[in-house]
Amino acid sequence: MTSAPLTDREISLIRTSLAVVAPRAAEMTVYFYTVLFARYPAVRTLFPDNMDVQRDRLLRGLLRIIDLVDDVDNLVRFCSRLGRDHRKFGALEAHYPAVGECLLASLTRYAGTAWNAEVGAAWTHAYTVAAQVMTAAAADDTRLRPATWEAEVVHHVHRGDGIAEITVRPDLPYPYVAGQYVSMETPWYPRTWRHYSPAHPPRADHTLTFHVRAVHRGRVSTALVHHATPGHRVRLGPPQGDMTLAAAGDRDLLLVAGGTGLAPMRALLEEAAASGMRRYADLFVGARTARELYGLDDMLRLAQRHHWLSVRGAVSHEDIPGQMGTLPQVLREFGPWNQHEAFLCGPPGMVTAAVHTLLQQGTPEAHIHYDPLDTPLFDAPLSPPRPVQETDAP
Repeated sequence: MTSAPLTDREISLIRTSLAVVAPRAAEMTVYFYTVLFARYPAVRTLFPDNMDVQRDRLLRGLLRIIDLVDDVDNLVRFCSRLGRDHRKFGALEAHYPAVGECLLASLTRYAGTAWNAEVGAAWTHAYTVAAQVMTAAAADDTRLRPATWEAEVVHHVHRGDGIAEITVRPDLPYPYVAGQYVSMETPWYPRTWRHYSPAHPPRADHTLTFHVRAVHRGRVSTALVHHATPGHRVRLGPPQGDMTLAAAGDRDLLLVAGGTGLAPMRALLEEAAASGMRRYADLFVGARTARELYGLDDMLRLAQRHHWLSVRGAVSHEDIPGQMGTLPQVLREFGPWNQHEAFLCGPPGMVTAAVHTLLQQGTPEAHIHYDPLDTPLFDAPLSPPRPVQETDAP
């Protein structure tokens, strides 16, 4: 960092003043954007028309920065991630002073008598540190790759139960690793980004296929499933996520998928198959009903070709022949999994319960991998990946 780290006094002042404005935080974020767009109207084009989600993003980002002000290494990691991610929004170095000015104005208004010159100086220092890290990370990222990739929808197939397989071809090669996820912007909701996982390892033709379910009140997913057709254009942000085979060392694999959470698991297994993996893998696919067991037949066919792969399906709300119960219940029955490297993807409730089950059975937390359950930018772990033992396996 160019600026000196914050002092203990500054950290105390910032956290105390934030506690004062916290009860009115939602109101303060509305005021912040009102002031920002009034003073700097050109900045409005960087944001989506519907600001509800964006207001929450600001507040959550601010809270996480404050939470990390006394943890320099993770503060730098988080702000670096913010800076790289903001490139896809069109954020420029010149925008940061405007944002800082309006943020300070908002804090001043809502902190009331808790605000003074010393508190203002502490907040200015904190924002300067964060902005410097963000702009430096964005500049470094600019030298490595584009901010976004333009892509064309080339294939669209409905798979039932509100799910579509959507294949896009980026104009430029899109580098990623099996198991990572991608942010996508559609023409129907500009500047609104949602995250989806490619359902396969990188291909020679650079196309990417996503499995998208139209969720209730999910405008982007609904548009992709029900309105997208070949020829439509989308934008992709840089790949994210550390749920890759490189994290597994030489341990056997446990993969747990709910719904379209099967996509990254399928990508991991196809990569394992292509590499001639020498480990065993157990895949559990869960759904409420048999009709919702999306993609299970494909995985069973893959298991027929590879002796190291075992596939089991489970349903929780229908009495049919086969495995009955939620995925956490089934995992408990077939466990323990304390010698495995576990990968999980699906509805947040399922993932949270499955993680709890694995921890109860003795699986080390460091051996359990899953994507952030809400907003990846804010929820992804910050600590650097742990070292991986050398192995002949991928």
